[in-house]
Amino acid sequence: MRVLLAILLLAIATACRTNESPEQQIKDSAIALNIKAKLAEGLGASSVTNISVNVTNGVATLAGTVHDSTEKSKAVSIAQAVPDVVRVNDNLQIPNGPVGRQAPKRSEPLVALR
Repeated sequence: MRVLLAILLLAIATACRTNESPEQQIKDSAIALNIKAKLAEGLGASSVTNISVNVTNGVATLAGTVHDSTEKSKAVSIAQAVPDVVRVNDNLQIPNGPVGRQAPKRSEPLVALR
């Protein structure tokens, strides 16, 4: 069942690209699936859900969020080690804390109003 689902997702993902031959699209999709599997092994499933992987002509692009610089470096290293990866574009982001919770910086001290 999983193999059928993977093939279906592979077919859908490759049908949208017009700048690559069908053979290259299939190869790139297989590379992307391999990268995702290796990331799941190396980083854990909770981290992988925040990382998207796109591969075009063997060039892998990682995007999304990671917890820290160590996790970011590890994700890039894992992707670089996958066979047939030509290069890795690192678009991973490290959030500064809870999104939308960063307090604005003030240049003046707070004054209580009476």
